[in-house]
Amino acid sequence: MRIGLFGRTLAGVVALAVFAIGATAWVSVARTTEVLRQEQGESLAGDTHVYDVLLGWAATHPGWDGVAPIVHDLAGATGRRVVLRTRDGRTIADTAQDPAGVPSVPAAVVDPLSVDVALLPTDPGDRIDPRAAGPFRLSEADRAATRTAVDADAACLRRIGFAVQVVEGPTGRARVEPDLTRPGSCPAPKQRPTAAENDALQALTDLATGCLHRQGLDGVRLSFDRQWRVAAAASPADRAAVDDCLAAARREQLRPYVAPAALLYLAGPGGLAPAASGLPRAARLQLAGASAAILACAILVAVALAGWLARPVRALTGAVRRMRAGDRTARVTARAGGEVGELTAAFNEMSEHLQRTEEQRRHLLSDVSHELRAPLSNLRLWLEATQDGLTTMDAKLVASLLEETLLLQRLVDDLRDVSLADVGALAVHPAPVAVADLFGQVAAAYPAGGVTVSADAEPGLTVRADPVRLRQALGNLLSNALRHTPPGGTVTLRGRRAGDEVVLEVADTGAGLDADQLPLVFERFWRADPSRSRATGGSGLGLAIVRGIALAHGGSVAARGAPGRGATFELRLPAGASDAHRTTTGSS
Repeated sequence: MRIGLFGRTLAGVVALAVFAIGATAWVSVARTTEVLRQEQGESLAGDTHVYDVLLGWAATHPGWDGVAPIVHDLAGATGRRVVLRTRDGRTIADTAQDPAGVPSVPAAVVDPLSVDVALLPTDPGDRIDPRAAGPFRLSEADRAATRTAVDADAACLRRIGFAVQVVEGPTGRARVEPDLTRPGSCPAPKQRPTAAENDALQALTDLATGCLHRQGLDGVRLSFDRQWRVAAAASPADRAAVDDCLAAARREQLRPYVAPAALLYLAGPGGLAPAASGLPRAARLQLAGASAAILACAILVAVALAGWLARPVRALTGAVRRMRAGDRTARVTARAGGEVGELTAAFNEMSEHLQRTEEQRRHLLSDVSHELRAPLSNLRLWLEATQDGLTTMDAKLVASLLEETLLLQRLVDDLRDVSLADVGALAVHPAPVAVADLFGQVAAAYPAGGVTVSADAEPGLTVRADPVRLRQALGNLLSNALRHTPPGGTVTLRGRRAGDEVVLEVADTGAGLDADQLPLVFERFWRADPSRSRATGGSGLGLAIVRGIALAHGGSVAARGAPGRGATFELRLPAGASDAHRTTTGSS
């Protein structure tokens, strides 16, 4: 199926609009989603901070008493409503008094013995918050004693150029960080467990060993190294069971020292939810509606644009079809500008040219038939008269018939020269020609009949041209001038150099030419006398032949004049063109 200009333009504009809308929507959605994810990430980081702070409170306090101020501070910092409840639904702390607005599902469970690794992925594998020290937490006296020894060690390291600092772990025991290879001048202080730490370590060992015995495994022995670690296991292959029993023993030992698990509810902006994967449904509907409106506007614009482009094309198509049907007057009204207007103007110019060509063709047929009719009629009449015995074929009749045949021969030759010139096949054979000699030959070949013929050429002036064709052109111009100049008038042949050209002029003092006749003088079969009398005009082909000869030499011909002031015909030829440039193929 063939699609017209209207359809192609409409489809192209709509496709471009769809692409533009799609690209814009994609960029908008991507950017908006990125912003939403960034904002939700910031909110999620705030919510994670809330969870971490409350988890730290639970790990270091045996209950939730006194947590309310902390909850309010967190709500003010994050802009969220924070609600903390027990598992049985009792409210521990709430930053708003309105019971409504609390989500039905908690955001997290705050339990230091079972940390949510999705929120705090850096927690140890047993999911016990490292801040939960329980019975391993030092008393104030023990903490001060260990701190004194560690401070002295840090001071020693700083004196020899080490940048260290003293930090306290969850149990309150101090240590030097970073842990480094020590020089002999600053040996590491001895870290001996306190009595309370030894008791806690023994209790933990008993709990872990009891768990292993219930599974039919050997017990475990734990040792202390600034906290505690597994020293040896009865069977390395059962390490997983040892880890499970150790984690269970730690939970059992720590449970009296940490707050019970509580449910955390967060309300307001953000929330502990998966990152946004796109725009909300309402925003997507608004974007789709806006895209549809833009697309509709684009389609309306495309229809108007396609119609504006297709209208002159349809008019051109209709004019071409009328012209093909024989209407040479077909024209298109140029309303549009730009390229379409130029196309319309070019078509109108072509149409006018074809109309002129058709008129010239009809005139040519009419002119040729008119020029041939008179001599052929004369020949027929005299021959029929001779055949019927009405006259005798004497010398005078033969001379008259010969004159008519010569007229026919000249007409046929002229027609042939004009046709060769029209197709650019008029043969020329350039050679150097002296202009003064050329004027003398042409003036001698045509009887003046009471008209004075003079020649004026620059001394030594030559032109490279076909001598025969050039004499033919000047002869036609001189014959035309003598025919239109009354007795007593003057015809002047002039030759001069003008830059790279040689200018040959034939000027007369005859009746002259009107301004509207000047563009027509070189047309075929045109005569200044509309009556087409042979007494005042030749065949009407002589000046057309002159134009063809000038063009064959790469030159030009022009006419100027005014009524009652004579006429001047100017033939311009290149002064010295090469043979290869001037010679055309064809027979003479």
